Amino acid sequence: MNPRQVADYMFGQDYFSQWMNIKMIEVRENYCLIEMPIKKEMINGLKTVHGGVTFAFADSALAFSSNNTGDAAVALNCIINFTKAGKEGDVFRAESILVNDTRKTAVYDIKITNQNNELIAKFVGTVYKIGKKVTEL
Repeated sequence: MNPRQVADYMFGQDYFSQWMNIKMIEVRENYCLIEMPIKKEMINGLKTVHGGVTFAFADSALAFSSNNTGDAAVALNCIINFTKAGKEGDVFRAESILVNDTRKTAVYDIKITNQNNELIAKFVGTVYKIGKKVTEL
């Protein structure tokens, strides 16, 4: 399977990403660009996007980019910095780029922006390669 096919395979089983209405814009080896509309159910008590939603969106980008070679990887450590509050009606984009790759781990930089290309959050995710194929899980 090519990277897009692997990401599509994973997405088909990822009911949480489906609930978030994630749309894959671009997928290539160790990279992805995804989009998500912000809906009412994602808003917190301060009328901004819940931080957990932003984190989960970045985590989905990490998953689709770090697994799309077909070799399974799981999150080992993730750090997020929130830079701007999102609002209902926004459209978030997450771009995940591989920055370091070793035999057992890899590090990805993920930038989340809104429809105006304003930075919403910066996320760094480290994954552990578990030694199995995505299709074996």
